[in-house]
Amino acid sequence: MDKRVAKRHQRQVARAKARVKVSQPDVRTPEQKKAAKEASRPDTGRGIAGKIAAFARSFKKAPAAETETEKAES
Repeated sequence: MDKRVAKRHQRQVARAKARVKVSQPDVRTPEQKKAAKEASRPDTGRGIAGKIAAFARSFKKAPAAETETEKAES
């Protein structure tokens, strides 16, 4: 019985190794990656999910703080 189980295991391992797919490196430019990321975002116009997505994105687009030179000029 152990021989049969061992042979079956060997066959399963061999089949699993044959099915392994090695992933390819991502060769896109940073601009292409950014565009793909923007395109995959959910639609912000519909329902509660859109409101949450818009709210979350508002933090990422916060304006930069004024520098000391800008404050002195005002």
